[in-house]
Amino acid sequence: MKFDAEALVIGSGFGGGVLACRLAKKWPHDVMVVERGKRYGFGAFARSPHDMANNFFVQREDGHKRPRFVPKDSTTGLFDIRSYDHIDVVQAAGLGGGSLIYANVYLEPPEAVFDERWPANCKRKDLEPYYAVTKKVLGARTIPVDHDPRRSMTRTQYFAKAASALGRKSELVPLMVYFGKDPAKPLAPGLQETNRYGALQSSCNYCAECDLGCNIRAKNSTDVNYLHVAENKYGARILTEHEAQSIVPLNASGHADPTADGQYGYEVLVRDLTNGNTRPFRVRRVISSAGTLGTNELLLKCRDRMKTLPRISPKLGEGFSGNGDFLSFIVDADRPANPNYGPVITQRIDFNLFENFDKDRAFIMEDASYPNILAWFIEGQKPLVFKMRAFWQGLKETVRTLLKYPTLGRMGSILTRFLGDDLSYKASVHLCMGLDKSDGRMDLDAAGRLAIHWPTQNSRKLYDAIDQSVRQFKKVVNGRIMFHMPTWNWPLRRNVTVHPLGGCRLASGPDQGVTSSQPESFGAVHHYRNLYVADGSLFPTAVGANPSATIAALAERVAQGITGEMPTDDL
Repeated sequence: MKFDAEALVIGSGFGGGVLACRLAKKWPHDVMVVERGKRYGFGAFARSPHDMANNFFVQREDGHKRPRFVPKDSTTGLFDIRSYDHIDVVQAAGLGGGSLIYANVYLEPPEAVFDERWPANCKRKDLEPYYAVTKKVLGARTIPVDHDPRRSMTRTQYFAKAASALGRKSELVPLMVYFGKDPAKPLAPGLQETNRYGALQSSCNYCAECDLGCNIRAKNSTDVNYLHVAENKYGARILTEHEAQSIVPLNASGHADPTADGQYGYEVLVRDLTNGNTRPFRVRRVISSAGTLGTNELLLKCRDRMKTLPRISPKLGEGFSGNGDFLSFIVDADRPANPNYGPVITQRIDFNLFENFDKDRAFIMEDASYPNILAWFIEGQKPLVFKMRAFWQGLKETVRTLLKYPTLGRMGSILTRFLGDDLSYKASVHLCMGLDKSDGRMDLDAAGRLAIHWPTQNSRKLYDAIDQSVRQFKKVVNGRIMFHMPTWNWPLRRNVTVHPLGGCRLASGPDQGVTSSQPESFGAVHHYRNLYVADGSLFPTAVGANPSATIAALAERVAQGITGEMPTDDL
């Protein structure tokens, strides 16, 4: 039987990137990667208003419900935003997957997170070797501290002082951001060099644009390490703007056969999103790393609509989590936070997650930033009360300046007065994540589209604890206004997550979960051979911490089960 590839990997984020590299090393020039989004290089991420307005991933025929501002026509942009029952999800499409827009944080969850819902052989201690490897490959380190004034972070100090006043601990978090190859001698901001894997990167220039895609390639996304090596060293074939449509097992005669178990490989139908053409690929094994929504939707369709994978566990889609994501804002504090400078996150404040563990109220608060282009937009949209204050202050300064210094050369001080009153400089963004109840459910609606049912009320103890912590923070910094993400306001009570997890839970058997937790078949779909999952859908629960480190660690373990080789950071 002739195959197009030894393995086909669907997706290219922290799961797919790892699998692409490890399998391509095992089978050089015989691994395919299918990625629905575009390939991005230096300066390729959208920045202008026109380009940003079209920077969404939409396939008109998929019928997914999206916010009104998202274009209706089919595009293969970076952001895929979807609306579901009581929760909205933001995810990425592009070579590198979610690693293109994530907040750079590499954080290993505490042991207490791995409760009875996690398999006995998949606790924190079992993942330690894989955390160690991925941390090195992804170049995780805290922000450099040296004498370069460009590295001074007002926002980090703002959160640290407030944490101390609250009786909490603020700690710098390891960041997957490029500051040079030598941790002891950081490369000056903006300078370029090739990283240890041969990809050209720039040292972070503190532009705060991490979540829009890094145009100077200072973000250690998977396209500058795992995927770079897979493609350039081991000859992996990468198809961008292509999407997997179906998976069907092959029988001993090489024919597509839904009754087969995958022993003889699979046929994967792949659609070219640039022209709509579809093509079948015959491969020995398939790894779905399409992200939590992508993997669950694909497997649900294969099981329930197309009937090509009827053996998948009935547990498929259960245990959805938003990782407790919650976003809040404080405006007009008595001290500057300067959220428009630096990597998007630099520190965390612990609230009963790493210390004094409380499973109902365990979360962390991180210092988020947003780019300068958004700060200018806010200035144009800020409420009249703030504009009037700036106006009267500016008017008084104008009169004073004209009376004392009646020259145009002194008028610059007036402009300084107006711009110095900007809202962003004394505003702070609070990104919290914690242990929600992980009791959501994914299935297909009557039209065959992915649906998510999220019981918000079950996690209200967590959300209320976050609300209280932000209110206490506001008092400490004497903030004038505090508000949560607009969708949380009554009567909507809709949450937003950038960390969807679960649905293909790791377990010892199909009566408990969808994928195998046994070392030799780790991540394999129960009842099937040569079919694996390697992304955030493997999680049995939320982890509270940013999940990218755990996704990558689990993916390394999946790869080890397939190749039989213990991973190292020497790709």
